[in-house]
Amino acid sequence: MSKKRVVIAGMGFGGLRAAKTLSESDVELIMVDRNNYHLFQPLLYQVATAGLEQEAIAYPLRGLTRRWRNASFMLAEISGIDLDAKIVLTDGGNVPYDYLIVAAGSRTNFFGMESVAAHAFDLKRLDQAEDLRNHILLMFEQASRESDTKIKSALLTFVIVGGGPTGVEFSGALRELIVYVLSKDFPTISANETRIILVEAADSLLTAMPADLREYAHQKLNSMGVEVLLENRVVGATPESVVLYGGTVITSHTLFWSAGVAAAELAGFLKGVEFGAAGRVVVQSDLSIKDHPEVFIVGDMACCLEKGVPLPMMAPVASQQGDYVARSILAREEGRSLPPFHYFDKGAMATIGKSSAVAAAAGFKFSGYIAWLAWLLLHLYYLIGFRNRLVVMMNWTYAYLFQERQVRLITAKKRRAVTIL
Repeated sequence: MSKKRVVIAGMGFGGLRAAKTLSESDVELIMVDRNNYHLFQPLLYQVATAGLEQEAIAYPLRGLTRRWRNASFMLAEISGIDLDAKIVLTDGGNVPYDYLIVAAGSRTNFFGMESVAAHAFDLKRLDQAEDLRNHILLMFEQASRESDTKIKSALLTFVIVGGGPTGVEFSGALRELIVYVLSKDFPTISANETRIILVEAADSLLTAMPADLREYAHQKLNSMGVEVLLENRVVGATPESVVLYGGTVITSHTLFWSAGVAAAELAGFLKGVEFGAAGRVVVQSDLSIKDHPEVFIVGDMACCLEKGVPLPMMAPVASQQGDYVARSILAREEGRSLPPFHYFDKGAMATIGKSSAVAAAAGFKFSGYIAWLAWLLLHLYYLIGFRNRLVVMMNWTYAYLFQERQVRLITAKKRRAVTIL
């Protein structure tokens, strides 16, 4: 009997975990992705703030497949999925499957605000992190030779939208970059001349955290010099300004958006399925889609309900779902079935700055140095590749000891073309 073929569309956290679980089985495994690397997205903001090289948070996928038997990788753009014929359509040819795991992740959700989408930076890809780093450094270069105080102030004002982990971590990292590094690189610019404004629509930051940790994060950012605007939201933007609900205009050349995500555009290729909020595909209790038990959706694309509420679009959810689906496929091939998927919440954490973070796990709460150390160790653990772990650890150690960022490179003076999805 021929081996069953499992195709994984997308090699983010969910796809990678599924592939690892299936790698030692007898199924034929084909991984398809538009990029030839797995990206550790939680550290993208550190690339944007000159803390890490791009290569340190990415790992070549063929470096994994050469170690896995019965596994192969295909660099291709998926253009459609024929559920009835069981074929994935790509620009590199059609790929038939017996089982399909769709794990293409998410894209930034600008909630229909075209002006914001056109002028905001976001962080979902490596090139976007490089673009944002280039832009931040160029703002300082331009401000260093600007004599008009109003123009200089606009160049040195950075608006960050979204008070979740990404927004909080980016705000803290950017402030440290300015205070410890750029204010020394540019002697004509004082750190006090810069503004970092964090805008959040809710009444607190890090809404998934306990109240005391939310307050700690807020106070820590304030003490660092970050202006936090709660119960505010951005409704428009131009290249030189950011517009808040109610009409307030902030003069700024930099808008970073981390206020929402939606399912990747690949979800739209699945015809006849039910969609939930943010374009996510509604799945059954085993993460398959209705009428097609051989097709599974995992990660940010999956609308999986627990206690009537969709699971959050987070890496730990994707990883657990990827492992579950892989085990479910193997169980089916052995004539068994698994109980419905259940997400085990291991907690949440966010770093705010040097020696400062918040973490909540298993009923325990941490803040300050201990939480920061736990954050460092966990992120090092989940990085792929010994070299990547070593490079990241060396960069972090150097920054901690010398308060320096080595990756202050302007690699392009023009922003790449923006694709609005």
